[in-house]
Amino acid sequence: MRDLALQASGALAILVAIVHGAIAELRIFPRVRVEPNRARRLLRMVWQASTVAWIAIAVLLIAAPTFASESARRWIIVVAIMAYGYGAVGNAVANQGVHVGWVLMGAVIALALLGL
Repeated sequence: MRDLALQASGALAILVAIVHGAIAELRIFPRVRVEPNRARRLLRMVWQASTVAWIAIAVLLIAAPTFASESARRWIIVVAIMAYGYGAVGNAVANQGVHVGWVLMGAVIALALLGL
């Protein structure tokens, strides 16, 4: 059961990351004016760096049950909780709890904790 929870956590994390990246490209960056253009490109790349990192962590969550090391499993979960926890808190604070992102990231964390 804990393996399934960990893999569900990873699958949900991938979904959250993809939606995060898509929202930026489709709804945020088309409306935002940042000058100079070089700074706009940098901001976009930094935003998408978190998308890529979240997907990478999600892949580790999905793969963790196949690892022979219980220690590796725990560390993957700890890193995922830290990364998604920071994102969840930041999202909740920045959007005053109105945005669904922090709830989804919280679900990723809850499922990962069940996988311990």
